[in-house]
Amino acid sequence: MTDPHQTVLLEEAVSALIIDRSGTYVDCTYGRGGHSQAIVNTLEPDGRLLVVDRDKTAIDHAQEKFKDDPRVMVEHGAFSQLGEFTQKHQLEGLDGVLMDLGVSSPQLDDGERGFSFQRSGPLDMRMNQTEGETAEEWLSVASEKQITDVLKQYGEERFAKRIARKIVETRAVSPINTTGKLVEICQTSIPRKEKHKHPATRTFQAIRIQVNHELDELEVCLRDVIELLNSGGRFAVISFHSLEDRIVKRFFRRMEKGDDLPSRLPIRDAELNRRLKVIGKPVRASEAEIERNRRARSSIMRIAEKL
Repeated sequence: MTDPHQTVLLEEAVSALIIDRSGTYVDCTYGRGGHSQAIVNTLEPDGRLLVVDRDKTAIDHAQEKFKDDPRVMVEHGAFSQLGEFTQKHQLEGLDGVLMDLGVSSPQLDDGERGFSFQRSGPLDMRMNQTEGETAEEWLSVASEKQITDVLKQYGEERFAKRIARKIVETRAVSPINTTGKLVEICQTSIPRKEKHKHPATRTFQAIRIQVNHELDELEVCLRDVIELLNSGGRFAVISFHSLEDRIVKRFFRRMEKGDDLPSRLPIRDAELNRRLKVIGKPVRASEAEIERNRRARSSIMRIAEKL
């Protein structure tokens, strides 16, 4: 039976990340602590782990779980604050950083959070419920073109225009304030259903990414981690959809290639300012893991090392 709280690529991520058991590590996406606990179990008494999450419920869980472990520091915030957090805790160099992107299973399971099209609840979708506008608020003011663009760019939704038009028509009559209302709009706007995919899947993904600025946060964090890692430090990123993975893949390739200079320029390889080395091929969940945990089926992990 599938356990919705199982941590994806647990052993693979930790074994790729930990290069020094006395080192300093960051779990940028605590969730419910599966990766963090495995990292802590691997560390020596002088090792350190910084735990970060935008979700206050996750942070409360982390603070309770590791309250008696002096090796663990817990911070409530976004990827883009990683530099601020490492400075606060005087972490001058990191030996490994892990990012497990997207929405967590506990967030999906809680209908009150508004992430799931399969559970009724208010249309919130904020990962950090202490700040920012909700999905309901954004949908109430965004233009039809803005909604269309978000659904196309972040959801790769073929029927973005139809859905956006229906959203604008519906909100003129009554607020779109529940997940059920948004699901109904998607179902009535899409003429051809995809096999094995709910018609609201892409729309919910797109709006969630927009509300949380997820891809912008990811790009900021990728750049910051390069500066924060020690030489030889590892960077592991687990993605669950093509938009995230594309950003990570291109960034790793760009950092591995180095400066983009004319091909005929007489320059030594050492002067190309290569920042990363990609480690191995992308890692995907095994068939056994997918059988235990269906969420793992779309996961992909890329690993790089700071030069």
